[in-house]
Amino acid sequence: MNPIPATENQYIEFKREETSAQTLAEEIVAFANGEGGEIWLGVDDQGHAVGLSRNYEEDVMNICRTAVIPPICPTYHLLQTNNTQGETVNIARVSIPKGSDRPYYTSKNRYFIRIGSTKRVASREELTRLFQSAGLFHYDIVEVGGAQLKHLNQSAITDYFSRYHIDYLSEDEEERQRLLAASDIASEQLIPTVGGLLVFGIAPERHLHQSGIAFAVFNGTEINSSLRDKKNLFGGLPMQVDNALAAIKANIPVPSEIEGTKRVDKPGYPDKVFRELLVNACVHRNYSIIGSQIRVFLFDDRIEFISPGRLPNTVKVSKLTTGTSFSRNPLLVRLMENLGYMDKLGRGLPMVYQEAKKLGKAVQFIDDGEEFRVILAL
Repeated sequence: MNPIPATENQYIEFKREETSAQTLAEEIVAFANGEGGEIWLGVDDQGHAVGLSRNYEEDVMNICRTAVIPPICPTYHLLQTNNTQGETVNIARVSIPKGSDRPYYTSKNRYFIRIGSTKRVASREELTRLFQSAGLFHYDIVEVGGAQLKHLNQSAITDYFSRYHIDYLSEDEEERQRLLAASDIASEQLIPTVGGLLVFGIAPERHLHQSGIAFAVFNGTEINSSLRDKKNLFGGLPMQVDNALAAIKANIPVPSEIEGTKRVDKPGYPDKVFRELLVNACVHRNYSIIGSQIRVFLFDDRIEFISPGRLPNTVKVSKLTTGTSFSRNPLLVRLMENLGYMDKLGRGLPMVYQEAKKLGKAVQFIDDGEEFRVILAL
């Protein structure tokens, strides 16, 4: 039986014996910065076994210790198969895990990522996402190009500071500017930050085109079903959450059953479940991904919350129902927590899971490439 995969893809790479140590290091880095993968040594580009003249396990392990930074520990398996002439040859499968210490780079200080069946040097945007995933960089405190203080809702900011018994509007201009910078709503240069504009912006979508929630209601259970309702929800994050919650409540069916000649409503999800999933999507999405909005899709049998950006390095799907807390956007977390929309205790998704369990419903948490998806059965 031929153990070699049929073709190269996002998770499979073929390499002949003549491959240089540097090239192998680059492939390993690319896989580690993504979802992991396998390098098949002694195999040509067409997937034919050409064999190895010796065992390269020690060489591979040395490359992973010295030419990959931080070091990574792959799994090495020496296998036997037949070449095209029917001769028995040795090949090796090197399994690279999804890196838990991303971003990885080579000893030549180059960061690689995997795109389809090839590797490439990470672009600035892709590198930003890798550092975000590692918690080494927070996009929400970056200045928004072209934005000014006049693009912030002064009334909303006044209400925010009133929670701390600060009369923002009665302060002089210098003190108001100090408060904005001290709270990271604006930078020291008095330019609104991504987080400040998202929460307090009058129309943040004008400067941050990725901001907003796309809401759609389908007549059926498939994405190609006809649409019953569709809208784009913009404004500051509190407005997005409130309007999306209202849209869900206006469209979601009320569970019921017939008892005798009467229809009796059955218990359904409380509002806090949908509110939590909306807040989670808004606060934890990756805002450095420019071309994609948060999407909420309501089907006959389920509702899906789709948020751009994979989970951070330290978070696994299996941990989400037990209270794991993570913060890709710590400024957004702080601002939305202070506004009463969330807490930092990691109780939100476990609450969603428990509420679904009470109703005998399933909830799925899916980390799917560059998206995080929550699917709630109705």
